[in-house]
Parts: sequence; structure tokens; C-alpha cells
Amino acid sequence: MPEFRYQARELTGRQVSGTLTATSEKDALAVLASRSLFPISVALTEQSKQSGAGGSRRVPSKYLTIFYNQLSDLLKSGVPLLRSLQLLEEQTSHPGLRFVVQDVREQVADGSRLNDAMRRHPKTFNFLSISMVKAGEEGGFIEEVLSRIAAFNEHQEELRGKVTGAMVYPLFLMLVGLAVVTVMMVWFVPKFAVIFDRMKDQGTLPWATTTLLGISDAIQNQGLLILAAVAGGIFGIVYYFQSPEGVRNLDRWKLKIPGLGGILQSLAVARFCRMLGTLLKNGVPILQSLRIAKDASGNVVLAEAIGNAADNVSSGQSLAVPLRASGQFTRDLIEMISVGEEANNLENVLINVADNMEKRTGRRIEMVVRLLEPMMLLVMAAVVTFVIAALLLPVLNMSAPA
Repeated sequence: MPEFRYQARELTGRQVSGTLTATSEKDALAVLASRSLFPISVALTEQSKQSGAGGSRRVPSKYLTIFYNQLSDLLKSGVPLLRSLQLLEEQTSHPGLRFVVQDVREQVADGSRLNDAMRRHPKTFNFLSISMVKAGEEGGFIEEVLSRIAAFNEHQEELRGKVTGAMVYPLFLMLVGLAVVTVMMVWFVPKFAVIFDRMKDQGTLPWATTTLLGISDAIQNQGLLILAAVAGGIFGIVYYFQSPEGVRNLDRWKLKIPGLGGILQSLAVARFCRMLGTLLKNGVPILQSLRIAKDASGNVVLAEAIGNAADNVSSGQSLAVPLRASGQFTRDLIEMISVGEEANNLENVLINVADNMEKRTGRRIEMVVRLLEPMMLLVMAAVVTFVIAALLLPVLNMSAPA
């Protein structure tokens, strides 16, 4: 049972703190009330978070896709949410997901909304899924949202499978090539160093050979230090990109990656357009729809631009004007939104825009996936060519007539 750390005030006004055990935050508040304590803050302890009470369970995407699909089907069939969660808890074969669904069901039974219950498990339910569920609850179309999340997950799995299939062969060759190059650097290249010493003293050793010998020497003498530095750098980068500033900068850099940035931006804009169109179609006011749908983009930079647009819309402007000023949306998209506003048909225009953008982006993704294999092979060929050339150039120079 999870433990909660609390701060509260007694009837006399004195502030007290401590920990208590309860099945949920609501039960923890009830315990404090029974002790005549007025709660100031109640939160899970770090130990409870790490043990799984705070959402530390990771669940494979394929199981989540099944969960979303089944929950959507049950709700469409008229089964109440609490009963649907109970059925899924009993039927799921993945123990981690069963634990998560049980906790979500208990939170919903205690009066929490579904998105708030899911938010307790950030390693199971990502931010995009939680935002879309929140939008569905706000707009009253939670079944459609769950089905859309499942379709999105299936698309991601299909894309991941394509990328993995395209990368298996070149990655295998690259790993073999890396192993061969490492062996050459550690055992083979140093034997050539003695042969090249005279040319090095004379200053006639080619730059490629000098570079290769330097790399070989660094690997032999400082290999562990280099490995530790690389591991520390990776850890630092991951830690930074988990901070709010890091997330914002990462999302900004994603949009600027040549080739890939346009694809990521199109996917984010398509998600926003689909969610906004669906909200408007279900009668949600445009300001509320904008503030909900901005999180569905999955990109902080775009969400900030849409949030600023919502502020401008509240002052009486049309939606197209602030979106154009943000610089994050293409000219043709802005024109279609403007036409949709003038024709009072914005919700249908947005959904059609999302459909067309997803189709075009899908074709671009397939093209990128096809290019991955030859690109990886070219990189590996360049590395091997460099090593061979660095070893052969001095030999050719020594054998050439004076």
C-alpha cells in the first residue's frame, strides 16, 4: 500500500508533517480529517513512486494499443467507464498493465477523472495520450479519442517496424565493421606505427595516417576514460532534455532538422488540426478547444504558438491571423483555415486538412525509411575506406620511385 507525505495544521494552528499509509490520496485526506488535521499538501513518498504506486511501470506499446481499442469499444457499446476498466483489468495478460489499470480504476472509483488517473502513470501513458483523453472528456467524445490514440499507436508501431526492418542489415554490417575497425585500431595499426616512424620524423606521413595513428593511440591509452566521458555526456544530455527548458529546446531543434523537421512539424500540426476540428464539431467553444487541442500537438513550441493564438482570438481576431504571425504554420494551411472561418465550416476543414497532411507525411516517411539503408551503408563504406587508405598511402609513397 502506498505511503503519503503530508503537511497539515492542527486545530490550534500549529503546523505538523509526517507520513501515513492509504490506498489513495482521497483516503489519505480522510485519515487526516479523522485526526482533526487540516491538510496543506499530500503527496506520494519517493519510495512509493519508485515501487510503482506513482506510475513507474513501463508497458509495451502493443499492449497499450489493445487497451485503448478495447476501452473505446466497451464505451461505444454503452458499458460504464468503471465497469469497462474492471473488465480490462481482469482480461489483460500483461502484469504491469494490470497493475496500472487497477490503480486507474481505483482512482476513477474515488471520483477522479480518467486523464487525472492516467497522469499518475507517466511512464505508461505519455503526455500526448493524456492530453487527448482530457480533450475527449472535456468535449464528450472520449470513445473517439481512445480509438484515435490506438490508431496513432498502431501507426507508430508500423513505422517503427519499417525503420527497424530497413536498419537491420546495415546495422549488422556496421556492428561487424565497427568490431573489425576496433580490432585493427587496438592490435593491427600499432604494428604499422613502427614502420611509419621514419616518415613521421621526416614530416612526409599523410594526414590520414597521422589521424588514424592518433585515434589508435587514444583508444589504447585512454579508452576507458573516453568511454566514461561518452557515457557521462549521454547521461547529461538525457537529464537536460527531461527539464522544462530542455524539452522546449529539443522540440525547437526537432523542427529545424533538415528533412526530418518538416515531417515532425506536419505530424504535430495534423494532430492539432484533427483534435481542434473534433472539439469544434462536438460543440466545444473555440477558445476552450484551442487551449485543449494545443497540447495534442505533442510539441511545446507549437503549443506555445497556439496558446498565443488563443489569447489573440479572445481579443476578437480570427484564428488565421495569429496562426500566420506565429510562423509555425504553412501558408496554404492558413488560407484553408481562413476560408473555413469565412464559410463557418472550420471544423470540417480542419479534419480534412488533418487527413491530407497525414497522407502526404506518410509518403514522405516511407521515402526517408527507404533512404536509411543506403545512407548507413555509405557511412560504413566511408569509415572502412578511410582506414584502408590511411594504411596504404604511406606504403605506396615508400614504394614510389624517387
